Amino acid sequence: MDGCGIEFFDDIGAAVPFTGRGGDVLHILCIAGSMSFVYQEVRYNIMPHDYVIMPNVSLASGFSFSADFDALIMSLSEAFVASLAIRSNYGIIGHLSLLQNPVMKLSGDDFGRCRGDMERLRERLKDVGHLFREEMLGSLLTAHILDLYDIHARENNVSMQAPEHATDLLRRFVEMLYEGEYKVHRDLKYYASRLCVSPHYLSEVCRGICGRPASYWIDRFTLQETTRLLGRKDLTLTEIAESLNFSSMSYFSRYVQKRLGVSPSTYRSNIIEKKG
Repeated sequence: MDGCGIEFFDDIGAAVPFTGRGGDVLHILCIAGSMSFVYQEVRYNIMPHDYVIMPNVSLASGFSFSADFDALIMSLSEAFVASLAIRSNYGIIGHLSLLQNPVMKLSGDDFGRCRGDMERLRERLKDVGHLFREEMLGSLLTAHILDLYDIHARENNVSMQAPEHATDLLRRFVEMLYEGEYKVHRDLKYYASRLCVSPHYLSEVCRGICGRPASYWIDRFTLQETTRLLGRKDLTLTEIAESLNFSSMSYFSRYVQKRLGVSPSTYRSNIIEKKG
């Protein structure tokens, strides 16, 4: 990126490796044609007026496109978005929702609004001589993000009444997971103790805000990393189990079997077969 934290691409092939370097979020607004991809073991078929937001593009694979596919493709750095200091608690709610399903189905009016937001950002990004370029782009991006919050909240009937202390607790919990705590700690009591609340309270806050208990998110992050590592041929299953702090290979196998429905070796074989 050129320092402002926003980049537009002409095709997904260029955007995915760029965004996948870490910390960036990929936005795709489908204008025409169709696209298909796999995200966290689920295949999504994208049509016009679909808006895709991938907080972790490394979890996506199997991209395919129709000949007439056309889209606005934008990558945002997390650092730039965080610097906007948007005065809303909705960010963490939307973020967790997008980890479960990265696709929003837009109405005609919402599609027009998002397309206008993105085209304006792309156009003003070229204005390198603007003396307040970063602030100007930040204001335009803030407006677009708030539009996305509004669309997502209406689409999912999300209540905006979550207390600030609850969303702050959820945010700190998720930050611990992003820092990799799940690689060592998968016990809910550990996170509750670190956050100075009871396990029951932490779980109920998560359930109340995003519809899932805290244990779901611990498992979610663990499985994301597990499937990513199983895709690496240079690592043995024992090395993967040890890197995730499983006490034994048999425990690791049972964990994967229970949650993915297949053994680690079978899952790995399926990945290799799909790739090759």
